[in-house]
Amino acid sequence: MSPETRRHLLHDVWLQVPFLVWLILLWMLLWNQFTVLSLVSGLVVAVFVTRVFRLPTIELSGRINVWYTASFIVKFLFAVLRGAIAVTIQVFDFRHQPGAAIMAVPLKYADDLIMTHVSVTSSLIPGSLVVETDRDRGILYLHVIGVRSRADVDKQREGVLRWERRIVRALGSPAQYRALKEDERAGGVR
Repeated sequence: MSPETRRHLLHDVWLQVPFLVWLILLWMLLWNQFTVLSLVSGLVVAVFVTRVFRLPTIELSGRINVWYTASFIVKFLFAVLRGAIAVTIQVFDFRHQPGAAIMAVPLKYADDLIMTHVSVTSSLIPGSLVVETDRDRGILYLHVIGVRSRADVDKQREGVLRWERRIVRALGSPAQYRALKEDERAGGVR
């Protein structure tokens, strides 16, 4: 094995370490046991899962902005609460049927990791659910309730794009963050 191949293989292994740790922790939480046996069995399961169900390696940006991450979490929790209240009101308002729509949201800064974060965030907020993703073109397709007009759809789309910008500020790569800042300076983004 050449030194270049060995270095590339070692680099791939180090990229997988955070995911292995996460899978081991998830395993231990599932069994509600934090013992050496559950750690070892979790390691075996994590290695098995990552080898059998091989996914493309996702490189983390290595950039976490603590302030924007905390801000994201607070705004997300309020959005979940607000969404739950809105859906509850729509369910118990027998005078009107809540409108629904399937809408496309083309993401601007999305790579696989950002697209996944935006998808999960959008799906966890009550009232919307990601039903399809177009990875190649960076488009999310969402089913949303509580829309009655084109303006409501545009408002929902802008909400998803706002979540994308928040995620890029918190976790995006330096290149994504610079692109967002340039768009903000140009006046097209808030």
